[in-house]
Amino acid sequence: MKNAREILKYIGPGLLVTVGFIDPGNWASNVAAGSSFGLKLLWVVLLSTIILIVLQHNAAHLGIASGLCLAEATSIYLNKYLAMAVLSSAMLATVSTAMAEILGASIALEMLFKIPIKLGCLIILPFTIFFLFSNSYKKVERWIIAFVSLIGLSFLIELFLVKVSVKDVVFGWIKPYIPSGSLMVVLSILGAVVMPHNLFLHSEIIQSRQWNTQDEKIIKHQLKFEFVDTLFSMFIGFLINSSMIIIAHATFYTKGIIVESLPQAQQMLKPILGNFSATIFAFALLLSGISSSITAAFTGGTIMAGFYRRPYNIEELPTKIGIIIPLVLASIIILFISNPFKALIISQMLLSMQLPITIILQIYLTSSKKVMGKFANSLVDKIILGIVAAVVIGLDVFLIVTSL
Repeated sequence: MKNAREILKYIGPGLLVTVGFIDPGNWASNVAAGSSFGLKLLWVVLLSTIILIVLQHNAAHLGIASGLCLAEATSIYLNKYLAMAVLSSAMLATVSTAMAEILGASIALEMLFKIPIKLGCLIILPFTIFFLFSNSYKKVERWIIAFVSLIGLSFLIELFLVKVSVKDVVFGWIKPYIPSGSLMVVLSILGAVVMPHNLFLHSEIIQSRQWNTQDEKIIKHQLKFEFVDTLFSMFIGFLINSSMIIIAHATFYTKGIIVESLPQAQQMLKPILGNFSATIFAFALLLSGISSSITAAFTGGTIMAGFYRRPYNIEELPTKIGIIIPLVLASIIILFISNPFKALIISQMLLSMQLPITIILQIYLTSSKKVMGKFANSLVDKIILGIVAAVVIGLDVFLIVTSL
């Protein structure tokens, strides 16, 4: 009982990360996967979640053992110009992420209140900035946990409204298969689940709790409970992402309907599952967009502070600038987008292209005794992380070769 209460104290950082991979970009990727390929791509969600658990635990490992977030460690331990290049690419990935989040929330506003997408973007932008500039870590964590709970509940309700074979679902999870024409969707799912900005975010949140990193017993204790938080949170994200594909399969694929926009998905749900489910869909998308916009901007502040070898601090100018940059640039891009659904999928694919840079960076830092001391990656850790890197890089190279 005592351990259970203690575990609850550590739940939070993982859920902030979970929001990042149940964002509107995931919605678009999952709806595209389920409506076009049925349950055939469920295995990508399972594989991506396993990769995510390995990487997020490793990122948190860095924060706990070194007392530094990924951005700070990059600036301190890498060559100045290399660090600048790597962090700049991470900031661009964060802009791509923020674009998907704000766009998704704007699409939800259009669904619920008929507000044009571009006007919705201008509503979400100041709301997100105000939220981040007026709240502490703990307040943000509590709000995000509430958002994730509501999103999860929404999809559980949706899932109970459809009929699907449990055997087919299990088979979809365990049988790897890439149908013709699905590679972009496969990569968009990978990029939507394993997001570069989440690795920066997790290492920042976990070290911001300011534990005594000089005490080996405390570090080991934190690592144990952090892993429970990561497993719990990533499993919730896995269930929600799987639910999206299953619902899209049951409502669209089985009826031969190809979904090409999120509003279209909502409209199609009305005659198939009723008005109640369509409203749930739009409401959950709005919550997802708002909460993930907050975490994306959070990451922007972390990366910009990292340029100056500083932790995230809302009272300092680098953090404030880092929050504003991805949100404003993303909003400007949205004003020029003509196909929101396709833009969401492409944004997630672009994240998967940047991901190898962040993975290689993280493996280098967490394998260094200079950075991690006796908590540097073991040989087994290095092998597992190397396999993860090889899978991600292999998929990216395959996409490039296939495209060419």
